[in-house]
Amino acid sequence: MSIGAEVLGVAYGVVDLLEFLVRAGISGDDVRLDDPDVIDWRGGGPGIWS
Repeated sequence: MSIGAEVLGVAYGVVDLLEFLVRAGISGDDVRLDDPDVIDWRGGGPGIWS
């Protein structure tokens, strides 16, 4: 996962993703995981994890 040019790590599930958002100062309550203007999914999506 990255925010801008900063690589934060790899999210293996929604819990990981939300933890990265919190560490970046973004409330998970303020983010829709299916909003393509906010999250650019690569190789999956909010309901697809490998």
